Amino acid sequence: MKNLLKTSAAALALSVAANAAAAEGKLVLYHWFEYMPQEVLDKFTAETGIEVTMDTYDSNESMLATLKAGGMGTYDLAVPGDYMVSIMAGEGLLDTIADGELANKGNIVPEWADPSFDPGRASSIPYQWGSTSFAVNRDAYSGDIQTTAILFEPPAELSGKINMLDSQGEVMAMASLHLGIPQCSTDREQLKALNTMLQDAKQHWASFNSDTAKEVLVSGDAAVGQIYDGFAAKAREEGANVEYAYPTQGYVAWMDNVVLLKDAPNRDNALKFMDFLLEPENIAAVTNYAQYNAGVTGVAEHLDPALAAQPEKNPHADAGDGVFIEVCNQETQAVYDQIWTNLKK
Repeated sequence: MKNLLKTSAAALALSVAANAAAAEGKLVLYHWFEYMPQEVLDKFTAETGIEVTMDTYDSNESMLATLKAGGMGTYDLAVPGDYMVSIMAGEGLLDTIADGELANKGNIVPEWADPSFDPGRASSIPYQWGSTSFAVNRDAYSGDIQTTAILFEPPAELSGKINMLDSQGEVMAMASLHLGIPQCSTDREQLKALNTMLQDAKQHWASFNSDTAKEVLVSGDAAVGQIYDGFAAKAREEGANVEYAYPTQGYVAWMDNVVLLKDAPNRDNALKFMDFLLEPENIAAVTNYAQYNAGVTGVAEHLDPALAAQPEKNPHADAGDGVFIEVCNQETQAVYDQIWTNLKK
């Protein structure tokens, strides 16, 4: 019996060790679509031996819904936008990164080192930042496009040819800019006006789609597309005669961030990947691919020089201000959720 117990204990120990070894070689990433070059993942695996699995999503809201519906404990890292980091932290979905756990944390540029949505970078690192506005096919329309009216009160030439992002935060933020009202308004008349304006505007829209926002502009299926600046640049490079607008009313500014999820099954590997992305050469490879901007020092020497000259990166003199998406209180957010639900019906 003693020998049997010893044998069983030894077998159990070997099994635990084997499972631990397997876990040490894994990382599960939940990421935006078309946003991470495979070469970066391959380099990380080559340097560390850690195998990366990546699932994708097309909006901050769909990412949050998946995590709350059972995704926690499955994924190690996610890549939410600025406002969503605040929401996720408030709902207890993020782990805290202790001092010293990220060797390269000092590489974060000062302006992104202590953001309001994650003070002190307690749970996140910067990934990429940019803008959300819209692009217009200049073969379809030659008039002034530096106004949010292109989306919400379009000229006849563009009616029925508009693709909107399937993203509540970005659609609502731009709609608020168009009406000149706060993003988290509690004024009943303003909220009624917002709902009415969106319902009227919807009659001019052909689709809600984020994951093919670039493709519909390239194919000509849409003449206008609400879109991220990097995707607009790619559409132009792929042959679409599009111009990216910086409306006088303003546009959406954003920063995407890599966050450490609570109950991450491969926490140590997640931290290794975050450190890897804080190395200038590695995050520069992401920027060259995605065509946004990094928040890490020392990146410039690794970037394609053409990026800085892109029109999508250079707002005109009369452009309005870039605004970040705001996080409303629970009661106010419920009203905005209902407006969004009405819009998507």
